[in-house]
Amino acid sequence: MYLPTHFQHENLADLIELIQQYPLATVVIIDSDGALEVNHLPLEYDAQAGEFGVLRGHIAKANPMFDLLNESAEVYVIFQAADAYISPNWYAGKQEHHRVVPTWNYRVVHVKGTIRKVADEKYLRGILARLTRQHEATQPVPWKMGDAPEDFVQEQLGKIAAIEIKISSMVGKFKVSQNRSATDADNVEKALETSNAEMAESIKNFYPIK
Repeated sequence: MYLPTHFQHENLADLIELIQQYPLATVVIIDSDGALEVNHLPLEYDAQAGEFGVLRGHIAKANPMFDLLNESAEVYVIFQAADAYISPNWYAGKQEHHRVVPTWNYRVVHVKGTIRKVADEKYLRGILARLTRQHEATQPVPWKMGDAPEDFVQEQLGKIAAIEIKISSMVGKFKVSQNRSATDADNVEKALETSNAEMAESIKNFYPIK
């Protein structure tokens, strides 16, 4: 990843918060022939295991990735928060000299590690139960695995496998107008307040010069 110093974000707590708020990850591994296998998977983060923690989730056994995980494999995982198009019209220089161009703001966390599948139904059930509790929490009547007939649950469990990613490194790229003046950053923040409140808040929280 291209990572200018002013966009590099190393605060571990901020990186973990992004992962937990945006759990749908892009998971990339390379097969023995050098081809990329890319999947999009919801993952949970556990800080208690290893220096940087572990990620856990599940995949379908019909997924080509399943057969690549007979042994531990290297993996690259990307988490992305809200993003926003940034118009040159929001910069002070647009009115002064016009030497400005559009860009895009975004926040991402890139994770490297090793991935393996775990053949343990209790372990798999635990992952599914926790993911369900987390993402059903906003429902008026949260769904739980026990709502489905046990024979149906067993049938579905037979089609999927648990995965675990041991994290070896984690880096963030928080591109929130740090390459612009404080005035420009303020203008961008104000312009986004109604159309993209989340990115406006990101500029407010992570622009370093204010």
